[in-house]
Amino acid sequence: MTEAEFTSYSMTIGIGGLCLLMVFIVFQLARDSKAGRFGTMILMLGLVLGVFGFLLKNVLVWWLER
Repeated sequence: MTEAEFTSYSMTIGIGGLCLLMVFIVFQLARDSKAGRFGTMILMLGLVLGVFGFLLKNVLVWWLER
């Protein structure tokens, strides 16, 4: 395994872990602020769009390098 491959895998796993941590933090924030169902959905939608952008970037890079 080269350093570039290790870095690529580590970044993907590390950022994925941070995304899961952010889901937990946003859920706690919504619960503690009593945002309700709609407020929680809006907060999670913003987070999910950011995660989707990260995943889409990886797919596009893979597709262009193919």
